[in-house]
Order: sequence, then C-alpha cells, then structure tokens
Amino acid sequence: MSETQELKALTVDDATLPVIDLSGLFSDNPDHKAEVARALGVAARTSGFFYITGHGVSQTLMDAAFAASKQFHEMPRSFKMKYWSGFTTNHRGYVPFEENGTKFPKIINFNEAWDMSFEAPADHPDYIAGWRMTGPNVWPDLPGWKDTISGYYDGIFNLGLRMLDALALELGVPAEDLTRHITCPTSQLRLLRYIENDMPQTKDVTGISAHSDFECFTILMQGAPGLQVMNADDVWIEAPPIPGTFIVNIGDIFETWSGGQFKSTQHRVVNTGKERYSMPLFFGLDYDAVVEPLEKFRTPETIAKYPPMKAGEHLMRMSVNTFRYMADAKANGVFTPDYEVLEESPFAREAKEPAS
Repeated sequence: MSETQELKALTVDDATLPVIDLSGLFSDNPDHKAEVARALGVAARTSGFFYITGHGVSQTLMDAAFAASKQFHEMPRSFKMKYWSGFTTNHRGYVPFEENGTKFPKIINFNEAWDMSFEAPADHPDYIAGWRMTGPNVWPDLPGWKDTISGYYDGIFNLGLRMLDALALELGVPAEDLTRHITCPTSQLRLLRYIENDMPQTKDVTGISAHSDFECFTILMQGAPGLQVMNADDVWIEAPPIPGTFIVNIGDIFETWSGGQFKSTQHRVVNTGKERYSMPLFFGLDYDAVVEPLEKFRTPETIAKYPPMKAGEHLMRMSVNTFRYMADAKANGVFTPDYEVLEESPFAREAKEPAS
C-alpha cells in the first residue's frame, strides 16, 4: 500500500456519523433529556464521533469566533511571535508551524494555532506549582479580540458541562462523580489554521497526524473538509463540516471512566494543500484529578487495562511529543513532575480496510 493510499477514507456517500439534536438538554422535561442521553450513549459506544445540532450556541457567535481566528492568523509573523507559547510556563498563546512535532521533519503537521484555556489567576496554587495547562491566558493586542474569543470559550465550555451531565445520566452515575473534578480544568481551546502548501498527501505530511484526544471529549467547529475519523468498524471515514453543527468525539478520560464502553476514537486531518480553519475545545478536568474506571465499571480486566492516572499528567505525557519547546523543557529538567513520556498512546486503535 502506498503512502497516499494509507490516507484514503470512505466518503459520506458510503458511511455516515450520527447527527444528534441536543435541544432536549435545554428542556425541563426529564424524558427529553434522557432521550438525548441515550442517543449520545449509542454514539459514544460505537464510533465515538458524532455531530450535534440544537446546541444553543448562536451562529453569530460561531461566525465571530472564526473571523477573530482569521484576523489573528493573517497578522504578520513578527506580531504573532510576540505571543509565542514558549514564552509562557503554562502553554498559552501562539504555536507556530515549526513547533509541531518532536519527530520533525519526519512527520510534518501543516498547522499553526492560538491556544488558550480555562482562566486561572496568577496566584492559583496549580499555576504557582508549575503545572502546565493551568493559569492565566495571554491575549493579542487586537481591539475586541479578547471579548470575542473568551465569549466563545464560555459558550462552548458551558455546552460541555451540559453534555457531561447527559453522559453521566447515560452511564447511570451521579453527575457529581464527574463534575467534582472540574474546578480549574485544563480545558483548552485551539484556534487552528492549516497552512496552504503544495506538499503531497501522505501519512508523514498531514494537517494533524492520527491520534485520540486526551480529555473527556472534544467539541469542534470546522470550516472546511479534511477531517477523517475511525467509525465503529475502525475504518477511516470522512467527516466534513455540516453548517451550524459541531462535531464531537469522545476522549481518553471517558473511555477510562466507562471501563472501555465509550470509545476514544482515532482521527486525523489530511493535508488538502488548502488553507483551513478549525476550533476544537478539549473539555478536560483539573490537572491533579485521578482518572480510573468508575466504581460500577471496575472489574479485574478494566482495572488492569486502565490503571489510575492523573488527568494533567496524561495530557502532558502526550503533549510533550507534540510541541518542540516542551520537549526541550523536558530534556532540560524544567517540567514538574518528572513523568514518563509515552511514545505511543495506550488508547490507539489499528485502522482496518473497508469491506470490499
């Protein structure tokens, strides 16, 4: 099989992902909420990927956030580099193209990003302790930009809380068992721009190479095709944008909590050679939250497969392989704590060939 063939996927004419209407989550009728929870559970147990409508986030806010992302990314590089994430101790700000991937130049990810997360003050103990992904944000000097992006963040984060509540209902566990881990979470919003280029489409030249997400789930707004995901049969399928929707995927934390019932699914962005914008929110937990199968899902098998892990340490184990400046900090003994860096995700799945 050639390198180009490895990135082929079924089209939406051959395979589809669920489209779930979340409007019942905003209803006072518990039956409506339960109906949505059941639909989310079916999707989480199969492909782990699905579109959502009726999410309550206005199209006006979605459009404004996309416009703000484009405004920043179209600024001169000299302006953007003033906010380089490597200047911070908690990964905030601009991530240039050449920062992507410690395996560079073997694997090229054609993207740049602006990264922000849940806002915590500079005197927060997590930030003082030097825990990455927690603390205050930085903001570019662009009029109105902070208000637009922070408003979008708040809207998507609150949507995530509603989805967390519904998924707890579906699993049959008290919502408090999950939400108690969210006081100063590592929930990160990325404003991604995939860079126009004339490179070939191969497994080593991608928009973003295949991976699972490290948090509870991801809520993604995308502006153009390029995303491919594994379906319930572990076959790659295309997941193009549908106007007015978000696409959601289950992450490593929910797979662990559910003892493997929910799937943290592999996905990637192929290199289309065209400029592409997307905005994922990675809905996470507090840095030191211990994640393991919830009590009702604990068996000798699930305990062995999913040993306890701190949410923030899992995030950092995987992130070190993503950002070059983090790899340098790790090599220089800057990171706290000194955790083991994993070369491959324990949640990875092997792709299969589609049935002929």
